[in-house]
Amino acid sequence: MNRRILSLAAAACVAMLATALPAQADDDTTSPAIAAKLALRGKPNGVKVAEMRLVRKADVLVVQADLYNVTKKNRTVFYRFRWLDSDGSQVGDGEAWKQLPVMGEQTQTIKGVAPTSAVVDLRLEMNVEIN
Repeated sequence: MNRRILSLAAAACVAMLATALPAQADDDTTSPAIAAKLALRGKPNGVKVAEMRLVRKADVLVVQADLYNVTKKNRTVFYRFRWLDSDGSQVGDGEAWKQLPVMGEQTQTIKGVAPTSAVVDLRLEMNVEIN
């Protein structure tokens, strides 16, 4: 009888732990607020924008974004910022693509500074390649 009670209690504990576990580590989904600022070119291939910070310094928009590689394999991220004015139109000629290696299970922070004070919004364009 005691063995049966112990096995039932163990099964209940396992069931509770299974429901309490966090999302899979390889989850590359992005929060809706960050997704609104992203323009992915293809699949994220295990790289997610974990956090994005926007501030105004000296009346110019500055952004920092943390790119996290949820996989164990290295990835190469190509990115650029597209700066937008209050009408949603692009400001300036656009930036050149930048290349950034993101090692497996590592975070890299990228930074961008708007070209003028007319910028009120941005899109982070990204393409992630598998090495």
